[in-house]
Amino acid sequence: MNYIPKQKIGILGGGQLGRMLIQAALSYDVDFYVMDSDADCPCKDICHFFEKGSLLDFDMVYQFGKKVDILTIEIEHVNADALARLEQEGVKVIPNANAIRTIQNKALQKIFYSKFQIPTADFIVTETIEDVNSHVDFLPAFQKLQTLGYDGKGVFSLDKMNINNAFTAPSLLEKKVDIEKEISVIVAKNEQHEIAIFPVVECIYNEKYNLVDYLLSPASITEAQEVKAKEIALLVVEHLQSPGIFAIELFLTKEGNILVNETAPRTHNSGHQTIEGNESSQFDIQIRMLLNIPLGSTHHRAHSLMLNIIGDDHQYGEVMYKNLTEVLQMKNTYLHLYGKKETKPGRKMGHITLLGDNRNQLIATANKIKSLIKVIAK
Repeated sequence: MNYIPKQKIGILGGGQLGRMLIQAALSYDVDFYVMDSDADCPCKDICHFFEKGSLLDFDMVYQFGKKVDILTIEIEHVNADALARLEQEGVKVIPNANAIRTIQNKALQKIFYSKFQIPTADFIVTETIEDVNSHVDFLPAFQKLQTLGYDGKGVFSLDKMNINNAFTAPSLLEKKVDIEKEISVIVAKNEQHEIAIFPVVECIYNEKYNLVDYLLSPASITEAQEVKAKEIALLVVEHLQSPGIFAIELFLTKEGNILVNETAPRTHNSGHQTIEGNESSQFDIQIRMLLNIPLGSTHHRAHSLMLNIIGDDHQYGEVMYKNLTEVLQMKNTYLHLYGKKETKPGRKMGHITLLGDNRNQLIATANKIKSLIKVIAK
C-alpha cells in the first residue's frame, strides 16, 4: 500500500483506553466514532462522533457498527452477536467476534487454554452455587464470574471458611498457585500477520482493590523466563486467529513455571508505560494495526515505572487532585489524567510514568508520589 486511505474507526467503549488511542492517532487521517453508555465518558469531547448506547444491546451495537469502516473495542463486554453480523456484512471488526466471544467469558477463555495446551492454573467451571459447594475439596481457589468482571471486580478469594459468601452466578473456580511475580506481555498482530511484541513487564498489585498499583518495565526476570513468557503469549495470539492487540497476563510461580492468568483483547493497563518508555506506544501500535500498516518498534527507550492514580478511600463525587504541581516538578515524570469527572474509591483516574536507569530509584520515587497525590471529591 503506497497510501493510507481515510478511515472511519468505531470504538465500542469510551473510557481511558479509547481516549489514549484517539490521542495517539492524531497524526493519522482518521475519524473516530465512539459509543458508550456514559454521556460524560473520557472520549466524549475528543472524538469526531459520539453516541450514547448500551454496548450489550444487539441493535445499538449493530446500527453503530454500520456507520464505520473499522470497528474495535476498548472493553470486551460488548454484544458479540452484533459483531458477528457486522462481519458477515463486510464491516472490518478487530479483534474478530469469535476472539472477543472467547475472551469475554472467563470459562470459555480457560477452556480455550486447555484445548490448545496453553499452560494455566487448574480450574473447574460452575453454573450454580450447588456446583461450587460440590467442589469444596478443590478449595482454596479464586472464584471468578464468567462474565462482566473487570479491574478486580467479580473475583473472590474462596476457601472452606467463607464458602457461604460465594458468588451464586455462573463462574469458575481457579486453583490458587504460589506466585513469585505477576507479569504481562502485550502482543499486536495485523491482517498481514505481522507481529509486534513488547518487553515483559512486572506488575505489583494493590491488594485492597485487586488492581495494578504500579508496574516495572523491563520485568526483573531471567532471559529464559522472558523468552518463555513471550512464547506463551504468542501461542495465545496464534490460536485466537484474529488481528488485534492483546494483553496476556501471566503468573511466574515459585517453582519457575509460567502460567496464563487472563487475556484482554485490547490495550491494557500493563502497557501504559509504553507511551514514554518505548519507541512506539501500545496505542500507536494499535492504530497501525487497525490501519494494517507496518507496526513499528517496541524497543525500550529507558527503564520505566507506571503508577496508577486511583480515587482515595471514602471519596465520592466531583474529582479534585491535590499536590500535582509538586509531582510535575520531578524530572522524567509524565502525568496522564483520563478526564473522568467523578471519583470513587479505587477508580482509575489517571497514571504517572517515570523514566530512569535505576529500578530501585524508580520505586522510591513512585512511593514518594503516592504519599503526595490525593484524589478526593470537591
